[in-house]
Amino acid sequence: MGKKAIVIGSGFAGLSAASFLAKAGWEVEVLEKHDQPGGRCRHFKTEGFSFDMGPSWYWMPDVFDRFFGCFGKKVSDYYDLIRLDPSYRIYWELNKMDVPSDYAALKNMFDQLEPGAGEQLDAFMAEAEYKYRVGVNKLVFKPGQSLLEFLDKELIAGLFRLDVFNDIKSHIGKFFKHPQLRQMMEFPVLFLGALPENTPALYSLMNYADVKLGTWFPRGGMYKIVEGMHKLAVEQGATFHFNHNVSSIIVENGIAKTVVADNGKQFHADVVIGGADYHFVETKLLEKQYRSYSDRYWDKRVMAPGCLIYYVGINTKIPDLPHHSLFFDVDFNEHAAEIYTHPEWPKSPLFYLSATSVTDPTQAPEGSENLFFLIPIAAGLDGDDASIRDHYFNLLSDRLEERTGVDIRKHVVYKRSYSYTDFVDDYNAFKGNAYGLANTLMQTAILKPSCKSKKVKNLYYTGQLTVPGPGVPPSLISGEVVAKLVIKENEH
Repeated sequence: MGKKAIVIGSGFAGLSAASFLAKAGWEVEVLEKHDQPGGRCRHFKTEGFSFDMGPSWYWMPDVFDRFFGCFGKKVSDYYDLIRLDPSYRIYWELNKMDVPSDYAALKNMFDQLEPGAGEQLDAFMAEAEYKYRVGVNKLVFKPGQSLLEFLDKELIAGLFRLDVFNDIKSHIGKFFKHPQLRQMMEFPVLFLGALPENTPALYSLMNYADVKLGTWFPRGGMYKIVEGMHKLAVEQGATFHFNHNVSSIIVENGIAKTVVADNGKQFHADVVIGGADYHFVETKLLEKQYRSYSDRYWDKRVMAPGCLIYYVGINTKIPDLPHHSLFFDVDFNEHAAEIYTHPEWPKSPLFYLSATSVTDPTQAPEGSENLFFLIPIAAGLDGDDASIRDHYFNLLSDRLEERTGVDIRKHVVYKRSYSYTDFVDDYNAFKGNAYGLANTLMQTAILKPSCKSKKVKNLYYTGQLTVPGPGVPPSLISGEVVAKLVIKENEH
């Protein structure tokens, strides 16, 4: 009889790990706290509106293609993709910028703002493409168990080309002088967990993903990815148990034997994979002697931002609204400092707005719009009570009205907010984290929390707090990396 694995959590990493293990012939059971798969990419429907609860950007389509390809499938077997054009809009203080999906049009836009910047974009993208190709293929598909994993000719030869030791702010500054171009190029690292001046220039690979690989949308919403991955896992033979909140992992002689749900059900396993919040699994599901990391270690981790989200349904359309909008119409540095330098509720925050109904009318009733607002905030910033949430909703509404002429408060059919306390309650999120650990140099690869327990022989971890890091594509990769490590270490 084949070996049995229990996967805790059915977010992207858990779904990925379950699929790869099941494909390899393992008996796989997935225990999920909620009534649906998806983790932070759950969804809900109400009043005729559909809302994706978490991830809203579809970048790095090659990673999704590769994932489904590993099972002899195509993305199109599970969902349809639409490339967005413009990719997104940026609202500046005095103007707005639609970022075209066509590269020639983008170069022309750069030249309009800064003569010669189009040619500079070519040079920047050539470097970014190299980092993307080497970084994704050579760095992220590693379990991070030893430095020996990185003894690769191309990696070593290209160490300095990867720009690991330079920061992305100064790297971008070498190519572009116009402040709007610089902020646009810094935008993709905004959620990585550090100021651009403290983020390795390696992450210009995100600019390649943005500009060259494009911004996409799955018809029907981001949850279509979850539905596709869940269906694939079931097709491979995995079994899912929803409404099964795990309360403990029973360890005997350094081996995880049983996973216990709070409904009393017990699941026995040869291997356990924690796809739930790493810190939660460590500190709440294991006895203290089996934890790999101390409280002091966790307290010293640098976190990516948290966020304050609003899901809003309105009974009117907003003229000329694109799918994605970035409101950079305030002081970029001031808000960044309020996230990273002196954490506090921001006075005048940047924010992001998504309106999937612009691209897919099925996401809202006819003549209506579904809106997803997000304000990045400092990690662990509690005090997100009703008055704070009301304050920021009014602030966002005022700024949106200034730019579009529509006061959405007069048209609200449905409104729900989501922040620190919700992330803790729903996902047991360490410090209410939304995006996991910051991608700093000292929290990269082998310097991240290990994907294998140091104290429990058959306990592994996957997801945004371990390798390779936060984001949807990295989570797919994390599940694959951990599953393959499990298979390799349990061959006999």
